[in-house]
Amino acid sequence: MSYRASSALQSAVYQQLASDAALQALVGANIYDALPTGTLPTLYVSLGPEEAKDYSSKSGGAAHHEFVISVISEASGFQTAKEVAAAISDALVDAPLALSVGALTGLWFVKAKAARIGNDDTRRIDLTFRAAVDGL
Repeated sequence: MSYRASSALQSAVYQQLASDAALQALVGANIYDALPTGTLPTLYVSLGPEEAKDYSSKSGGAAHHEFVISVISEASGFQTAKEVAAAISDALVDAPLALSVGALTGLWFVKAKAARIGNDDTRRIDLTFRAAVDGL
């Protein structure tokens, strides 16, 4: 097993999201790998935690990466956040991402969790995806 494709996968996911027209129409350029300093926008997407597991076989190295992408919205209710979450899912599921290390052999939606943050109107949806990477 190798973790060396992790950075390549993250870069490809970020580029896919940043170049998706439907997602851009909803959040503009507010897609972050690292949150900026200062005041955050009222609606944004953030790449989050990742867990990788070995799926190597006799024919070669492979890994499954589960990663989280979060939607944060200060809009009242979940509607806006759910529209953004749907656009993220549409942009990623079965996307033919080109990695600089290894080869993506599958990308699937695993689960989502929607919740309020604190006592105000802030909403958060955490989307979990699984990517299979071979050739490591």
